[in-house]
Amino acid sequence: MHAITIEQPGGPDALVWAEAPDPVAGDGEVLVEVAASAVNRADVLQRQGFYNPPPGASPHPGLECSGRISSIGPGVSGWSVGDEVCALLAGGGYAQKVAVPAGQLLPVPAGVDLVTAAALPEVVTTVWSNVFMVAGLRPGETLLVHGGSSGIGTMAIQLAKAVGARVAVTAGGKEKLARCAELGADILIDYREQDFVEEVRAATGGAGADVILDIMGAKYLTRNVEALAVNGRLAIIGLQGGVKAELNLATLLGKRAAITATTLRARPLEEKAAIVAAVREHVWPLVASGRIHPVVHARFPMREAAEAHRVLESSTHVGKLLLTT
Repeated sequence: MHAITIEQPGGPDALVWAEAPDPVAGDGEVLVEVAASAVNRADVLQRQGFYNPPPGASPHPGLECSGRISSIGPGVSGWSVGDEVCALLAGGGYAQKVAVPAGQLLPVPAGVDLVTAAALPEVVTTVWSNVFMVAGLRPGETLLVHGGSSGIGTMAIQLAKAVGARVAVTAGGKEKLARCAELGADILIDYREQDFVEEVRAATGGAGADVILDIMGAKYLTRNVEALAVNGRLAIIGLQGGVKAELNLATLLGKRAAITATTLRARPLEEKAAIVAAVREHVWPLVASGRIHPVVHARFPMREAAEAHRVLESSTHVGKLLLTT
């Protein structure tokens, strides 16, 4: 097969389309002929040499894909050769074939074409596991999403609105905020010109956000806690603003608030399978009904993954960037 390889960490041009050994479906796995994958920030970190795949995972980048099952390994039931699927991966999506644990497969939802389905697995599992399974967002509560125009952000807006929550977002510029509003965001904050703590407090009568989904990490830690409501929950899923920060714990105690930090890639297979099963139960019906839809900014041939990475790093996009085989 062909796959995107990384011989030496570096810039986008480190991504090279080359021949690579075909994967084989092992116990509990299926082999998927990839139709498309999607670009995530974690792929950029892997390309730069900062985020190696977990033990046993494919060396190729790509944390999600869509395609058709071409073979089934021992111990797999409920799936057949030819099934159209999308999947959460620990790596290997930037390739023509990938072996996938059966517990991380999802059927392509009704109303979504095979290629576009590649935009769903990573964002949906990330948002559902953090905002709902961990932080427990409830109807009537306020969710603050940093990076509202990102792939994660565009999905978080839609899911929160679908369950009856109020949504505040930060994004850079009027155009991105307008796209967030089209998806249902209620409170629009331009982080370049406005202070999100002040804006969230003003929009909530001083109460603050019940749940915050954060991609920035250290840079926003103190202000995120300030923006939380009493009994608020801060879910950290990214470290774009650094890894170390100082926090006044008295503020956290006074709000009886909680901070969680999670990743998906290195979790045990059974944990990933539980998240995927929850997504299939709770989110897939919303996609099939049209209440939730993937937001795709652009598609690139997989061999042009370098250009897709340049677009991602420029932060000019809204939603997901897809790579097609």
